[in-house]
Amino acid sequence: FGTGGASKAVAKVLDDLFIQYQIVTRKKDAFLNYENLSAEIISNHKLLINTTPLGTFPNIEEYINFDFGALTEKHYCFDLVYNPEETMFLKKSKFEGASIKNGLEMLYLQADKSWQIWNSQATN
Repeated sequence: FGTGGASKAVAKVLDDLFIQYQIVTRKKDAFLNYENLSAEIISNHKLLINTTPLGTFPNIEEYINFDFGALTEKHYCFDLVYNPEETMFLKKSKFEGASIKNGLEMLYLQADKSWQIWNSQATN
């Protein structure tokens, strides 16, 4: 979900891993947007990744509104947001039985990599 900079980074990783994906946007004229995201599409895509800032503190009640009832225990929902720890997207997904994960570990991994890059350049 989303078409900003974070979505481009996620798309790059998915491409590198040869994982096919579809981008869902809020733009009404897009092929796939939040309004035409059907239960069938949700059922057929087991990995859902929110790259939008929706649900970030202080606007913790915001979320992408789609048919959460189409989610099952076979779904994995990942939200790049880590504050709050469980966004409404993650709460609603978990309620339907999906596995969930927030973006906190990703933040730590980015920080570790940045530290490594910084220190390798400082010693050169």
